Amino acid sequence: MPAKPPGPPPRSAGSAPVLAALIAGQLGMHSAMAGLRLAAPLQTLGEGYSAWSVGLLLALFAAAPVFTALYAGRLADRLGYHQPVRLAVAISVLGCGLALLSTFVGGTWHFALLCAAALAAGAGSNVGMLTIQRTAGVAARDSAERVRVFSWLGVAPSFSNVIGPVATGFMIDAYGFRAAYGLLLLMPVASLLAARWVPRQAPAGEADAVAGRRAWDLLKLPGLRRLLVVNWLLSTCWDVHTFAVPVLGHERGFSASTIGLILGTFTLAVTGVRMLIPLLADRLDEHTVLRSAMLGTGVVFALYPFAPSPLVMGALAVLLGITLGSVQPMVMSMLHHLTPDNRHGEALALRSMAINGSSTVMPLLFGAIGALVGAGVLFWVVGGAVAAGAWVARRLPAAG
Repeated sequence: MPAKPPGPPPRSAGSAPVLAALIAGQLGMHSAMAGLRLAAPLQTLGEGYSAWSVGLLLALFAAAPVFTALYAGRLADRLGYHQPVRLAVAISVLGCGLALLSTFVGGTWHFALLCAAALAAGAGSNVGMLTIQRTAGVAARDSAERVRVFSWLGVAPSFSNVIGPVATGFMIDAYGFRAAYGLLLLMPVASLLAARWVPRQAPAGEADAVAGRRAWDLLKLPGLRRLLVVNWLLSTCWDVHTFAVPVLGHERGFSASTIGLILGTFTLAVTGVRMLIPLLADRLDEHTVLRSAMLGTGVVFALYPFAPSPLVMGALAVLLGITLGSVQPMVMSMLHHLTPDNRHGEALALRSMAINGSSTVMPLLFGAIGALVGAGVLFWVVGGAVAAGAWVARRLPAAG
């Protein structure tokens, strides 16, 4: 069968229709996962299960991407955008469907189905995210456009973490869990519809050229190990902040709503800086932003234990949101610059595995350290580590 003639060059990921389609694709799958992450624990507690069961359920959402990310990244490298996204939507719909099925059964099967739903939803969302990120990076024309595109894509999870849980909560209160899972079942379909506006692209490399290599060989590329270390240090700061602020606030007698406002202020600052970065992308240098973010985070973490009031903690949360919120677009841009086109998916998978593995294990370590020496010392230790790690960022190769 003769080969098809090449089509017109694909539109850049920075074009409004394509970028909107990629954002909508991530919103659909991530909103479903975020909503399920709220509903499944509430249903589990309502059925009389223990807090340990809820912890296990939540861990499964993060554990699934650790084991599926590499396959998902290679799939995106081989097949491009559309087939992996269809697979991701199917897995996400399966997860929501299993949760819906759990409302019709009782006993052990009920919890088992919710656990399977958590695994499927976490895996589906991760497959979709890696595919979307790879497509955006490959289609961007230059470093500035990559930063701009990844900044907008970084806003999608923030909105997803509002849309999914809020819609799910209202649906549970009004009509019950069965209706809530039915609504979540429809959300990934939006990702499928949005895919119509993403142009088809030929894979960047032959399938056997990708499959015959080991993902760990990528760590030999100049600068990639340093970039992953920088990314891990900064992502650990997210986990520390989420863990330590409630502990520190509880120690000082702050109310739950006050602690929630401090954490919400941090999220708003992250979203705000990611919406600002596209306007400044042409003037930003990835190395400068990363080093400044690491040093700034170290300073904020050093000051946090001395904050005398919720107002001061809220101000520090804003500063931390600015520093940490600026990191992801820079890391993603440099990641695509450092890896060959036919292995971007694998590189993204390594990053995803490191982050999700850390998010599964590190809270247990934080709990042990916090119990021994207190949340304040935890802030100082991690802040010192991330500030000291700024020298690693200095040695990263320049992005093109």
